[in-house]
Amino acid sequence: MAHGKTSYVCLPCRAAYKQPYDPDGRDRQRVCPRCAQPLIHVGSAFAPPRRRDTAAWRTLSVLLHAGIRFHKSCCGGPGYRPRTLSEVRERMTYARRSGEPFATALVRYEVP
Repeated sequence: MAHGKTSYVCLPCRAAYKQPYDPDGRDRQRVCPRCAQPLIHVGSAFAPPRRRDTAAWRTLSVLLHAGIRFHKSCCGGPGYRPRTLSEVRERMTYARRSGEPFATALVRYEVP
């Protein structure tokens, strides 16, 4: 049986790569073929933005640095993820005011 592929991202190059999933090689560090920086494992349900879309890559950077990934859940996709910087700002403001962790506030579908 063939193993599935998962996505890895290089933020400085704004590039995404699909590579085979290796459950035994979790300690293996993957590097970008363009700049030799470490790649970030983002999950199999990831759809990369266009390379020229700097706002989308900045939003993605905030999500990845908060520890949010794009793994499939039992019902299909990874759930809600903000797509614009204004959505990120709105959720981060809510997190500061309510005391909720940033990672939890960022994946909220609606902000109260």
